[in-house]
Amino acid sequence: ALQTKRVQRIILTRPAVEAGERLGFLPGDLAAKIDPYLRPLYDALHDMVGAEQAKLFLERQVVEVAPLAFMRGRTLNNSFVILDEAQNTTPEQMKMFLTRIGFGTKVVVTGDTTQVDVPDGRSGLLGLDRVLTDIPDLAFVYLDATDVVRHRIVADIVAAYESVTNARINSDTSWKKRDG
Repeated sequence: ALQTKRVQRIILTRPAVEAGERLGFLPGDLAAKIDPYLRPLYDALHDMVGAEQAKLFLERQVVEVAPLAFMRGRTLNNSFVILDEAQNTTPEQMKMFLTRIGFGTKVVVTGDTTQVDVPDGRSGLLGLDRVLTDIPDLAFVYLDATDVVRHRIVADIVAAYESVTNARINSDTSWKKRDG
């Protein structure tokens, strides 16, 4: 979309949520504090276009990487926006994000509902398909272990977890109880 000039910029965002452990106070200015949360987005950008091109895109503001918390109040026109790790949004954050969509904008929301790290498991991604089901021009795509593009072993790990989860659902017994 960027190459064909259907959008003017790409915006990559994600919530600043830690995976299970609290890091506590981080030294430095605001950029230094949020960088660890955004690092996976920079890594993906570098993997896709290379370090030099990524640097150029960022300098020219063709690509913007921003924490989800900084989206409030914005209207994102003529953009391609990716919300990554959406399972770690709250329902309120998800609504705030989705209501930023402007004219000429396409949005992709990605997340894994088996990896929710928000307190109380209140994920803005869980049930989103039910909330938005009757809205035209929206589509939902569900991925599983066969869609993994990382190392082969990651697909095997995801499949193993899916198998245990499905067995637990079918037997209504938690896998923790079976181990203990």
